[in-house]
Amino acid sequence: MRAFLIVGVVLLGLGFGPAGAQDAEADIQAVISGQIEAFKADDFETAFSFASPTIKRMFGSPARFGAMVQTGYPMVWRPAQVRFSVVQTRGGRTIQSVVVTDQSGALYVLDYEMIAVDGGWQIDGVTVRRTGDADA
Repeated sequence: MRAFLIVGVVLLGLGFGPAGAQDAEADIQAVISGQIEAFKADDFETAFSFASPTIKRMFGSPARFGAMVQTGYPMVWRPAQVRFSVVQTRGGRTIQSVVVTDQSGALYVLDYEMIAVDGGWQIDGVTVRRTGDADA
């Protein structure tokens, strides 16, 4: 219940009404899910399409982006389980926390920084937190 209230307050603060808040949260989760599914299929072009313009400029190509995820975020490339946690605003940024279990059973909390672009959402970065820091 507390997580739902936090999400509602955060998204209301972003200018969404109650229905809009649920739509925004669903849209954010669809973007992240879409990227994870693309990684699982080794479809780096589709995975790259969910990234923000800043991330696209940083990596330059889907292949370079995919290679970075394979080596730097293997729990995203091949997750065993994914569960969405809270959406919140930190320092004016929209953050979707995602709890991921990797293939060996290790637990990670990933904070996806989301930005609104052209009426939708894109991923502008991911930070891995220790599981002890999670509100999962």
